[in-house]
Amino acid sequence: MECRTFEITLISANNLEKLTRLLRMKVYATVSICGGTEVQRRTPTDRHGGSNPAWNFTARYNLNEQKVQHYGTMLVVKLFSRRRLACDRYVGEVHTSLKELFDIAATGGGSAVLTLPVQIGSANSQGAVRFSYRFGERVSIDKMLLAESVAGWSQC
Repeated sequence: MECRTFEITLISANNLEKLTRLLRMKVYATVSICGGTEVQRRTPTDRHGGSNPAWNFTARYNLNEQKVQHYGTMLVVKLFSRRRLACDRYVGEVHTSLKELFDIAATGGGSAVLTLPVQIGSANSQGAVRFSYRFGERVSIDKMLLAESVAGWSQC
């Protein structure tokens, strides 16, 4: 089985649509890879940036090479505004294919910095998310070795 590491750093968002006029938005983001590992990672809440939050949050994933090369594997970044007394409010999301990210990064030595527009449903919304990412080298993992290491952990 061949795998790659994928590292994404959510840098910031800018010019997000303000949800309320009275209070400053406290924005956080969740990162997930749909079609691959369903693990969701969450940034800390930016309490001071308002509609221009900054995080510099890094998330790492180990991905099967087949998932990286498949157009159906999507990177999804969802933005939420934290609210104290009610449920957090959805601001919008960014989604793109990992295959497209991989192709862009291949021309830049395995890493790149992108700014993508925030969307709500199928319509473009106000604002953009800036992030950097890097794909690691392809590593081959022997299935038997992987099974032995998992079995060893279960005996502890």
